[in-house]
Amino acid sequence: MPPLPSNGIGVASLVLGIIAAAAFCLWPVAIVLGVLAVIFGAIGRGKANRGEATNGGQALAGVICGAVGSALALTFGVIVLVT
Repeated sequence: MPPLPSNGIGVASLVLGIIAAAAFCLWPVAIVLGVLAVIFGAIGRGKANRGEATNGGQALAGVICGAVGSALALTFGVIVLVT
């Protein structure tokens, strides 16, 4: 019987990325969550490429959402600090 895929890192990346993108108004938290989403997504993509996981698409979506959430939060934070 083959081992079960370890999809937890990719799912965590997607969840953190969505939260970062949706809660960019809380910019310090969203930046941290977005960076974590990108890191977890990269690890999840590596696992998917090695065949240890089956959710490479979710991990990629987590990377994208995390990057967008971090960028939005960083922009919002700069606007708040300047004004």
